[in-house]
Amino acid sequence: MEEDAIDITEAVNPENLAQNAQEIAFTLWSEAQNLVEGLMRPWNVYQLVIFVGIFGVAHLLRHLLGPRLHAWMRTRAGWPKWRIRVLVILHRRLRLIFVVLITWSVVWIMREVTWPSRSYLLAIAGSLALVWLVIAILTRLIANPFLRKMVRYVGWTWATLMILNLTDEARDLLDSAAITFGETRFSLWTVFQGLVIIGLLIFLARVVSRGTSARIRRNKDISPSMQELVLKVLQILLYGAAFFIGLRAVGVDLTGLAVLSGAIGVGLGFGLQKVVSNLVSGVIILLDKSIKPGDVISIGDTFGWINSLGARYVSITTRDGKEYLIPNEDLITGQVVNWSHSNDFVRLDIFFGVAYGDDPHEVRRIAIDAAKGVDRVLTSKPAVCHIVGFGDSSVDYILRFWITDPTGGLTNIRGNVYLALWDAFQENNISIPFPQREVRHLNSATGDRAPDLPTD
Repeated sequence: MEEDAIDITEAVNPENLAQNAQEIAFTLWSEAQNLVEGLMRPWNVYQLVIFVGIFGVAHLLRHLLGPRLHAWMRTRAGWPKWRIRVLVILHRRLRLIFVVLITWSVVWIMREVTWPSRSYLLAIAGSLALVWLVIAILTRLIANPFLRKMVRYVGWTWATLMILNLTDEARDLLDSAAITFGETRFSLWTVFQGLVIIGLLIFLARVVSRGTSARIRRNKDISPSMQELVLKVLQILLYGAAFFIGLRAVGVDLTGLAVLSGAIGVGLGFGLQKVVSNLVSGVIILLDKSIKPGDVISIGDTFGWINSLGARYVSITTRDGKEYLIPNEDLITGQVVNWSHSNDFVRLDIFFGVAYGDDPHEVRRIAIDAAKGVDRVLTSKPAVCHIVGFGDSSVDYILRFWITDPTGGLTNIRGNVYLALWDAFQENNISIPFPQREVRHLNSATGDRAPDLPTD
C-alpha cells in the first residue's frame, strides 16, 4: 500500500505535470510559429485566397443546385427508404461535397502545371474536408445522438491532428497526465485508447448480433423459446467479450476485476435471491420448452394463454382480458396444466342425470349425438357416455368429448353441450329429475305422529 501511494503521488505531482505540459506547449508554439511563417510566403497566401474562392463557389453551387436536388428527391417517393436516407445525408452535406470536389480538382491541375509545393496547403485543406465529409457520413450509422456527436468530434479532432502531423505531441500531452496503481498505469491516453477500442468492438458486436438475430428468427426449425435463449446468450457473450477484450487491449490487468466481480456476485446472490431464482428459472423454461408463447395453461385459478416469456416473469392473458405476470419460479416449483404442451387436443367431461324410467342405452346414444352436433366438438375423435352411478333421484352419467382450440374457452363449450343435451332430451321425452323429499312431523308431547304433509 505504501508503494502504491508513492507511485500515485509521483504520478500526480503538480510540478511534474506542469513541467511536461510546459515542454509540450513550447513544442506546439514552435510548430505554430513555423506554420505562421510558412503562411506568410506569397504562394501560401495565394493558396489561402484560392481556397476562400473555392468555398465561395461551393456555397453558390449549394444555393443554386440544392433546391433543385430537393425537388427531384420529392419525386422519388417509390424508392427504398435506405436510398432516400442516403440522398438526404448527401443533400445536407452538399456544400462540403462541392468543396472536396473543387479543391482536389484544383490541386490536380496545379500539380500538372506547377510545382507540388505550390499546392501544399490546398492539399491539406482538401484532405481535411474529405476526412470531415467521410466521418460525417459514417457517423450517421450510430443511432444514439449523444454517442454520434462524441464519435464525430473525436474523429474530426484526431484526423485533423494526423493531417497536421501533431499526433505525437497530442499523445505525449495526454500520456503525461497519469496515475499508477501498483503495476498498472492509467493516463488520459490510455483512457482514450480504451474508449475507442471498446466503442469499435461494441459496434462490431452489435452488427454481428443483429445479423445473427435475423438469421435465427428466419429459421423455422428452432422453436421461439429456443430462439430467445440463443439470442440472449449470444448478446451476453458478444458484449462481454467486447468489453473485456477492450480492457485487455489497453493493458488493464483483469485479475483484480475478477476477484471484485466474484465478491459482488456473492453479495448479490444473498440480497437478490428471488430475482436470481426467477432469472435461472426463466433459462430453465427456455431450455426444457415446457411452456412457450401461445400455449394455453392453468396455474392455480388462472387460466389463459402465454403472450411472452420474460427474463423474470411470464405474461398470461385470460379470457376476460386480464394480463397476469407470473414469476418464473412459480412455473418451475408449482403445478402447471399445459393444455397444449404436446398437442392441441383437449378432452372435456360433463355430468348429468336422468330419471330411472328412461332407457339408459337410448340416453347414451342421444347424449353422444347431441355433443357431436355442437360447434368446436371434434367428430374425428370419439365422444363417449357412461353410467357412473345410481343416485337418490337419477341415474348419473358422464359425457366425454374432445376439442382442439382451448384458447376459445372451456366454460362456453361446456355450456353449449349442456344446452344441446337439454334440447335433445326435450325432443325425446327424457326427463331430468330433481330431488324430492317426504317430510313427516311428530308430535313432541304425545309422541303421536302428526298428519303427513304433502311432498314437494
